[in-house]
Amino acid sequence: MAKCKKENSTLEAWLWEAACKIRGEIDAPKYKDYILPIIFIKRLSDVFDNELDKLAEEYGDKAIADQLVNDDHSLVRFYIPEAARWQNIASKNAGLGESLTDAVRSIARENPKLSGVVDVVDFNATTAGQRIISDDRLRALIDVLGSKSLGLNDVESDILGDAYEYLLRKFSEGSGQSAGEFFTPSEVAMLMANIIDPEPGESFYDPTCGTGGLLIKSILRFREKYGDDPAVEPIRVFGQEISHTTFAMAKMNAFIHDMEADIALGDTMKRPAFLNSDGSLRKFKKVMANPMWNQDFEQSTYEKDAYNRFGMGFPPSSSADWGWIQHMFSSLKDDGKMAVVLDTGAVARGSGSQGSNRERDIRKEFVDRDLVEAVILLPENLFYNTTAPGIILIISKAKKKAKEILLINASKLFEKGRPKNFLPEESIRHISNLYLGWREEEEISKVIANDTVVKNDYNLSPSKYVAQDGADEVLPLEDAYIMLKEAEEKRRFADSQLKMILGGLGFHG
Repeated sequence: MAKCKKENSTLEAWLWEAACKIRGEIDAPKYKDYILPIIFIKRLSDVFDNELDKLAEEYGDKAIADQLVNDDHSLVRFYIPEAARWQNIASKNAGLGESLTDAVRSIARENPKLSGVVDVVDFNATTAGQRIISDDRLRALIDVLGSKSLGLNDVESDILGDAYEYLLRKFSEGSGQSAGEFFTPSEVAMLMANIIDPEPGESFYDPTCGTGGLLIKSILRFREKYGDDPAVEPIRVFGQEISHTTFAMAKMNAFIHDMEADIALGDTMKRPAFLNSDGSLRKFKKVMANPMWNQDFEQSTYEKDAYNRFGMGFPPSSSADWGWIQHMFSSLKDDGKMAVVLDTGAVARGSGSQGSNRERDIRKEFVDRDLVEAVILLPENLFYNTTAPGIILIISKAKKKAKEILLINASKLFEKGRPKNFLPEESIRHISNLYLGWREEEEISKVIANDTVVKNDYNLSPSKYVAQDGADEVLPLEDAYIMLKEAEEKRRFADSQLKMILGGLGFHG
């Protein structure tokens, strides 16, 4: 994790100071498990106090207001039991881990919507007979987090939400390979929200929602376009996340942003959560996701699928990219659009090779059915779990231009950062305007006919069609490795078929 240093934003500096209080006692990837729930408790408690004060003004007495809320919890957003209110948590001097754990569990009991969200951490847990986080460190953490009020009148939900996401980003930066799986860089999420272009009343779905960043950025983009006009029908957002801890963070993230989000816990590929009454997949107007790249799923995942998602072909076991694409496509309404972040190889692997290639064959189906609308090549070193560049693939059932595909090479539209590069606001606007305006720009974007893709054996890589400074396209090492694994899979299948045939002829070896 990065060194403790002063940040520009007051809220960010406050949150980073809190993270620094538990440095050394626990591993950096686990900081979020302790800090984020406590921030959430602080926000819940401060908002509850605001609502209680408002009722006290209305009825002229704090005791009356307290009694009313005790009798009718629906008078407040979330009812916070006496022992779980911040002033009581902060006053504890002994048994802090136990009392904090009791507090979050009591909040969950009183507010079923927060069950499995606020109570995911045992602050008193031990390993090998030792506390994971000591009462002394918890005390230091609570003292820092208690120094600021997070009520409705103290901090706007968007500002607090931005600070919260800042902390998620800091955890991702310093936590190695696995951390980036749950967090999409905010500027990439905002670019996708601009591209997906939310309109009133639409439904949005992210099947691998992580901490909920893509869904939240969609709502923020919608608010940017339409403001808070009550006459405008809001969008509705839905997400599913496989990790219990990350699911809890997504729910907290939405609550802290003061947003409604229907987020389910579970394995989307094996057990999708959003179904119709007849057991079929629920359909959404817009779908967007950043699934883990090149996941390794068993073939039975596709062969035994109960939801008819993989009619365009089974992906290789070495990469589930086109499995996720088909799940998302199957979740689209008839006039829907989807955007997915993947590694660059997903749009190029297998093209130009001899014989059959599963990923290329699935791409062929999507191109031949005129479903691929655009591909955007992103700069390298944007993501927290890889330095690879990545692409955004946009598939639409109601394309802007039939038989055409827009390719955008945005590989140079970045600014250097530490430790990661980032897309500045002007680049986000630039890329979004090229897509929304369906515009060509020299060395940046090009509109090609579907027939051109066919001639290039269904290679959709923007760098093949939009060259910059004469750079040649080079096969990344990761893609070569995946192609090798697929070749080995084909060889094993061919060997098993040959053995079966020879066995049938009486040859046994």
